[in-house]
Amino acid sequence: MGISTDPVDRQKEFDERNNLGFPLLSDPDKKVATALGAKRRGPLSNRRISYVIDTDRTLLGIVKSETNMLTHADNALAILRERNI
Repeated sequence: MGISTDPVDRQKEFDERNNLGFPLLSDPDKKVATALGAKRRGPLSNRRISYVIDTDRTLLGIVKSETNMLTHADNALAILRERNI
């Protein structure tokens, strides 16, 4: 699952362009970002953070990279492979 502060229509367009294959959620009021520690202070957008969460809701890992989006996917997959998931 992915989540950002983008509105639903923008999330839908992004999904259609990229064929992600997983749900995207919209957090325009930044409540989820705040709860997960991704919200920045001031006018900048949220931090780019990926949380790898197991089906039992256990947090398996956190990936942080502001400059390299691909790092998120690669590192999240590595976390899952380490656990044979």
